[in-house]
Amino acid sequence: MKSVRVPAYAKVNVRLDVLGRRADGYHELRTIFQAISLHDTLLLETKREPGIELRIAGNAQLAEEPGRDNLVYRALEGLGREVGLQQGVRAVLTKRIPVGRGLGGGSSDAAAALLGLLRLTGKRIAPEGLLEIASSLGADVPFFLYGGRALGIGRGDEIYPLPDAPRREVLVVSPHEIAVPTKDAYKWLSEELTKGEDPSKLMRFCALCWSPQGGALSNDFEAAVFPRYSRLAAIKRELLQQGAAEASLAGSGSAVFGVYQHPAMARRAARAFPKDQVFLCSTLSRAEYRRKTGGRDLV
Repeated sequence: MKSVRVPAYAKVNVRLDVLGRRADGYHELRTIFQAISLHDTLLLETKREPGIELRIAGNAQLAEEPGRDNLVYRALEGLGREVGLQQGVRAVLTKRIPVGRGLGGGSSDAAAALLGLLRLTGKRIAPEGLLEIASSLGADVPFFLYGGRALGIGRGDEIYPLPDAPRREVLVVSPHEIAVPTKDAYKWLSEELTKGEDPSKLMRFCALCWSPQGGALSNDFEAAVFPRYSRLAAIKRELLQQGAAEASLAGSGSAVFGVYQHPAMARRAARAFPKDQVFLCSTLSRAEYRRKTGGRDLV
């Protein structure tokens, strides 16, 4: 039986601006994604029996048997149907990215399933078709077909690759006791948005997109989440006190990350969080991401 192993990398949002609610009920975003080296691993192999078999390991929160609504299952099923796949597929997903922390683990797993299935079967699909399937699975999934550093607009699913910023060391802190549901985060943020919008915000965002240094960290969700979870604000302060050049909420979830100039500085800072789950990682360039995932150049 043939098999492929695909890493599913996490992301952080180095800039996340929420501009307001759209007519379709979603929020209009302007965000800059950055892939980091923390990753899950997806093993795919062909099997004689038809159908999809999926098992998840490595995360007690996901120990139950995954169903057809799992993103990996849906990705394999949707792409398999699109390319006319006849043979069965067995998938084993080993989780390391914590769930519900704003690091994009589920979306990355789905993208890894799409890329891995194409590698496993040798099937081909037009980039537009692959992006359409990815977008139907979730707003962040298209980014994980590109990796590196990229601009996301609309729901965050319209992706434009950006020049890579210099490689940086990243310390991710994920508090065990706090999970921020995305639905709640957007509800709280909508309340903040009614207080008024800075008209120069979009101009500043556009300037930062093309900064060779990557631009300053900023996340609109901090204004909504930090007042409700003071522990997350305290983690950000501690990261800065421990030598981070910058620190920010990772996405809409509860992980907070700091950016460091050197690995040794990040390792020392990690000792300040003995009760939390911490991950020492680094940013990934787009070329490195494509090489490791087998992703395509979609632009």
